Amino acid sequence: MKISIEEIDKELEEEILIRCHEVNDEIHAMANRLRTEVPIVIGYQNDQVYRIKLSDIYYFEAVDGKVFSYCKDNVFEVKQKLYELEEVCKGKNCFRASKSTILNIAKISSIYPSISGRFEAVLDNGERAVVSRQYVPVLKNMLGL
Repeated sequence: MKISIEEIDKELEEEILIRCHEVNDEIHAMANRLRTEVPIVIGYQNDQVYRIKLSDIYYFEAVDGKVFSYCKDNVFEVKQKLYELEEVCKGKNCFRASKSTILNIAKISSIYPSISGRFEAVLDNGERAVVSRQYVPVLKNMLGL
């Protein structure tokens, strides 16, 4: 399958065109994924409110009763609880990595086994996150291992 990307002027409307020999379930599923709006999380920093794309978030972490979202260069406080964010993240490349962490699998550059059956994930920004042993099977499943 050939994939082409063309950059256009800002004045033109963006579009995605799928050319195929047959419209099957796989093509319908791909189109539905493309139509699905990117989830937005509201983050707070220095009395300002930010709309953050879920795809820009490396991980969420609960610390001392507060939840934070960690992006490439910024940290935002999030008002939702981790279990609420899990629902937002369902089917969106994110998974519960520990009692206090949700990781974006798309931001993981490498993983390796750690002590006591845990794994350690190295993120694209160089940070490290622990995947508790009870969540290791979820990670392996998402990676197709």
